[in-house]
Amino acid sequence: MENFTPYPHFGTEALHAGQDPDKWISKAVVPPISMSTTFKQSGPGDHAGYEYSRSGNPTRQCLEECLAALENAKYGMVFASGLATTTAITFLLKHGDHLISMDDLYGGTNRLFRQCTTRMGVEESLVDCTEVENVAAAIKPNTRMVWIETPTNPTMRLVDIEAVVKVVREKASPECFVVVDNTFMSSYFQRPLDFGADIVMHSLTKYMNGHSDVVMGAACTNSDNLAERLKFLQNAIGPVPSPFDSFLVNRGLKTLHVRMREHMKNGMAVAKFLESNPRVEKVIYPGLPSHPQYELAKRQMRGFSGMVSFYVKGGKKEADIFLKSLKVFTLAESLGGFESLAELPSVMTHASVPAHERAKLGINDNLVRLSVGIEDEQDLIDDLDNALKAAVKE
Repeated sequence: MENFTPYPHFGTEALHAGQDPDKWISKAVVPPISMSTTFKQSGPGDHAGYEYSRSGNPTRQCLEECLAALENAKYGMVFASGLATTTAITFLLKHGDHLISMDDLYGGTNRLFRQCTTRMGVEESLVDCTEVENVAAAIKPNTRMVWIETPTNPTMRLVDIEAVVKVVREKASPECFVVVDNTFMSSYFQRPLDFGADIVMHSLTKYMNGHSDVVMGAACTNSDNLAERLKFLQNAIGPVPSPFDSFLVNRGLKTLHVRMREHMKNGMAVAKFLESNPRVEKVIYPGLPSHPQYELAKRQMRGFSGMVSFYVKGGKKEADIFLKSLKVFTLAESLGGFESLAELPSVMTHASVPAHERAKLGINDNLVRLSVGIEDEQDLIDDLDNALKAAVKE
């Protein structure tokens, strides 16, 4: 990326924030895995900061402090999955409240809002948040949450975080808060709180852990009020991760800055190759000047990840052949691990989205989503080239 400038001290914070060896009697440099479910008290109600592992755990706290530092936040809280995080955040709402969400969402978030949150008596409006006027028009007196993804999954559309926050502050109730799903970018390439968002959430399963071996989520905020309420829900609802999983994500963060630079390098190379390939109809990658929101990308992000979406020429038949012909890329859901993955959103990650909505969003049967890993660049390009030649005959 031209003029790519990482956040100052990011790598140092990733290695040291929340990791002080003086926390432990042993002075362990790597935080120990504290598997105990309960902790001794000096007297009734007189404890050393921990009572029961659902309420707080030393290993989990190390991770939460590190995540807060990486998002430039005061508070970090982790949950058993990305959707558990989303569920906890929606519990900040009550019956009769209204939420606005991006129409182009991760399929699981879409399903949660439509089929679960609405059963709690919370109204939902799905709008195209890439046009801030749509957000303004959707705001009601009872609007209490605006939820956006940027880039969106899987069509890689960008939402101007600062503009959305501005219109919410001007038109919505002071109680309304803005949440940004930052999963596709990771804290290394984008910090939504810096643009005024109230909460940033992650599926830590993806880039932040980066090794495809943990399911976990996180929420970070600078709001004392929201942090207090989310910590209450973390304990009251109980969707907390295990100490061992917290240890693994904490370890994964130590190489985040190194991994993301490789993901960006390979992602850019793959996007450029696909854009020049006659067997490809269209490529969607925010790092390409052809992306309709390229200028916003340069203004809002510090770089790009390995998420690349493209339309293979033809239809589902060609997409199926392409995906089955891949050798280095693995046909699998999820993203953000060191390994390269490919999937067909229309029948995999976004199958729960109604067909008419998929069509409206452009999630067609020939739309392929790639999570470009950190293998050797040429091997990835050769693999894509061979699979495209097998799928699309010129």
